[in-house]
Amino acid sequence: MTALLAVAGLGKRFGGFVALDAIDLEVQPGERLGLIGPNGSGKSTLVNCICGTLRNEQGSVRFGDEVVDGLSAHQRTRRGLARSFQLPRPFAGLTLAENVRIPILYTVNARPSGHLRGGAIDERCLELLAMVGLAGKARQRPRDLTQIEMRKLELARAMAAQPKLLISDEAMAGLSHAEVDEIIALLIRLNEQGVTVIMIEHIMRAVMEFSQRLAVLVAGKKIADGHPKDVVREPEVVKAYLGE
Repeated sequence: MTALLAVAGLGKRFGGFVALDAIDLEVQPGERLGLIGPNGSGKSTLVNCICGTLRNEQGSVRFGDEVVDGLSAHQRTRRGLARSFQLPRPFAGLTLAENVRIPILYTVNARPSGHLRGGAIDERCLELLAMVGLAGKARQRPRDLTQIEMRKLELARAMAAQPKLLISDEAMAGLSHAEVDEIIALLIRLNEQGVTVIMIEHIMRAVMEFSQRLAVLVAGKKIADGHPKDVVREPEVVKAYLGE
């Protein structure tokens, strides 16, 4: 099977600091991958290079059949690569439906196969909000939302781009046990609908429950990649999290 995402020899420096050192990573269509590592391990830098927010100096990123090095973030999003952010920043002056409408207009409608119009866009906005349990608040503004509802809106905004691959960046930070379960269930439902998902998360219970495969970064290097139960037993991984 051809990988949906293939990262090969990826390297990124900030001055003399090596943030990523020859990272190789493949993600198969329909897979649920957990990406973990201590703070400062390079997870965010890797995601930013994959999504086009940062440019890698070495290596390449292939998405589908296309090498996307050099493409901007919005060009990659239009090809089906979307992400949610740890700190949601919706448009405060717009309703929830309007917040979801914007990525539809700038991603889906920018594709040759897109072009939703009028009522079809309105219907799609409500579908997306219903998917995350926010349809009843479509006319409200983000300031009216709880913390978990903000995370759900962030996921709805990412899904509005109709991604093939969704990168969920710490969508559960600061949530209660029950709220974490809600987000896990939501991400699994999205995956069951055909969306490949990379989860970046510090809550190990969530990572282990969600992930079919686990990759670990430490100090800019990938030190482990495999079945979650095997990976968390590897001596290098234990050392990285618990010390010597």
